[in-house]
Amino acid sequence: MSFENQSKENLRGTVPESISESIPENGDYMIRGTAADEQLRVFAVTSRGVAETARKAHNLSPIATAALGRTMSAALMMAYMLKGDKDLLTIRIDSDGPLRGLLVTADSHGGVKGYVYHPAVILPAKPDGHLNVGGGIGKGTLTVIRDLDLKNTYTGQIELYSGEIAEDITHYFAESEQIPSSVGLGVLMNKENTVRCAGGFIIQVMPDADEEVISRLEKNLAEIPYVTDMQREGASPEDILARALKGFDLHINEKIPVRFFCGCSREKTERALLLLGGVEIGEIAKQKQGTDLRCQFCGKTYHFSPDQLKKLRAEAGIDSSRASGT
Repeated sequence: MSFENQSKENLRGTVPESISESIPENGDYMIRGTAADEQLRVFAVTSRGVAETARKAHNLSPIATAALGRTMSAALMMAYMLKGDKDLLTIRIDSDGPLRGLLVTADSHGGVKGYVYHPAVILPAKPDGHLNVGGGIGKGTLTVIRDLDLKNTYTGQIELYSGEIAEDITHYFAESEQIPSSVGLGVLMNKENTVRCAGGFIIQVMPDADEEVISRLEKNLAEIPYVTDMQREGASPEDILARALKGFDLHINEKIPVRFFCGCSREKTERALLLLGGVEIGEIAKQKQGTDLRCQFCGKTYHFSPDQLKKLRAEAGIDSSRASGT
């Protein structure tokens, strides 16, 4: 079960009042819950701000924004499934299309970051007018890495199914985790190349689900249009799930804000430089203008002057005269 669709109806699941009031009306947020007497596990997210922040940080083309935005929405929901406070989930796509792939990392608290390997790619739209993300991605692999408690790492990998992201995540759940799932993802761009709306959902069928529940769910999913069509008309994550789960008892258990978050810092960048060793740092220090190091995830640049580099060279334990060749 997979699609990238929806249409708006003013329907909501059962949302505890304390949860409903915890997120600003205009902010990005994510929900999770259950339906059909816990035979279905459900997640949904609205992530316009996340996708727009990534677009600005990396100066992304529309197709790169759509590919990264869809993947970040998926990673947020998948990381929300993790249980540990320090657990992380990474989605890596390596492919032969012009985008070449992307990398996204999310934590279990609604933080996500990512980048596209070739961010400036532009391709013609598909006949239906939608961005040709599958054409941009091409063929390749999708890898999901779970880092649990900073100790155990679990990796699953599949061949890309379509490159459209939602279908690929659906097949990942089926092939690598043996969980029947429906994944809907979308990013809609404005004419001036800003993000108008973004988000998605994941619905998973539990092992004890009745055939009647599965049949009704499949019927509902076959009748809904694109995720972003529904969002464009003002639908919330609650609306999206209520539409996809029409006829089921939907219970939202938790609601949290989501954001584009990168934990990079000057201190971490200095530690990365130290790994180069004193000799290499000494060579960089010879540049009169110093050097700039740019974070791949958020685009932030850290400048190091020659004097700062010499100080780091000393910390690396290399004699300055020997490193500089004097």
